[in-house]
Amino acid sequence: MTAWDELTGQDAAIALLREAAADPGAMTHSWLITGPPGSGRSNLAYAFATELLSGLGGEDAVTAAQVAARTHPDLAVLATDRVIISIDEVRHLVQQSQYSPSVAPYRVIVIEDADRMTERTSNVLLKALEEPPPRTVWVLCAPNAADLIPTIRSRTRSVRLRVPSVAEVADLLVRRDGVDRALAEQAARESQSHIGMAHRLATDADARERRARTLDIALSVASVSGAVTAAEQLVSLATADAKAFTAEREAEERDAALRSLGVEPGGTVPPALRSTLKNLEEDQKRRATRSVRDGIDRVLVDLLSLHRDVLMVQLGAGVELVNEAMRARIEQAAAERTPALSLAALDAISQARRRVEGNTPPALALEAMLIAASGRVPSLGSAV
Repeated sequence: MTAWDELTGQDAAIALLREAAADPGAMTHSWLITGPPGSGRSNLAYAFATELLSGLGGEDAVTAAQVAARTHPDLAVLATDRVIISIDEVRHLVQQSQYSPSVAPYRVIVIEDADRMTERTSNVLLKALEEPPPRTVWVLCAPNAADLIPTIRSRTRSVRLRVPSVAEVADLLVRRDGVDRALAEQAARESQSHIGMAHRLATDADARERRARTLDIALSVASVSGAVTAAEQLVSLATADAKAFTAEREAEERDAALRSLGVEPGGTVPPALRSTLKNLEEDQKRRATRSVRDGIDRVLVDLLSLHRDVLMVQLGAGVELVNEAMRARIEQAAAERTPALSLAALDAISQARRRVEGNTPPALALEAMLIAASGRVPSLGSAV
């Protein structure tokens, strides 16, 4: 399986990048890959990097392994779990971009989540894009081109990804991960074709259970006090989900750091090396904060799918439900409320997502959303 095989439903984008990699005369020094969350932006960027670093002979196994491990000498990566990308991080990349490649035809620099750059940071990158070294290739990833300043967009070649279909994501899970077909289709549908979330739902029973519990809590709200309790439960579920998602990775990072410092597992860390581990722990704490925020947003996305399903049943749309496994419960909810209330719930959830992104305490944003979504005290929906 090659790096390109990790992608699904992006044939046009793959053909464009492979054609560029095969023809040095048609290469562009900077690319912008955009697409919705879960569409495979970073996977496409690294597949492209693998092709470029392998040379005209096509992808080779050694280069592919080095790119996968992010250890190739001519690959530089900026992937942050913080809310913003710092100006110092970009300055460091710009310095690296000036070096000639050591073993490959190109030096490739990938910036994941380039939309997290502030305008000041973007201007530092802009200078590098305006006068690039001849064999340096920049690959930026962002959800939307509008998330970057216009001067950055004008100096990159855009590649737009589409949302893969449920069937395409299910095929990938079956082919790559050996998931049962029925479970793969359910995971692909419930993740709304988000490849990463589909993989997690298909391979983690606890994640499936937490998601089902989230929807059950939302449907059970019957009063203002119930909304307050439900908000606390949803925040708790999102936090638990985020911890489960990051715990294994953090343990692996700590073990790898200890090995690189020459410390045996369970051994005492010398005082001179403790600052290195402290920096790692601080990075992990910042990532945990971001992970919880992302977990809250995943909860809200799941609730959007729930109320969308309720509305589709109410309108008799005859379309497949995202939460087909809960059809009986959804049909019951559809009979108990009006389409107008379902629309109001969708608006309240979208408002809650904006509030959480704007640093409103998640519990307060969820309380207001659940109250408005239940129709108990609609006027409170704008009170937070």
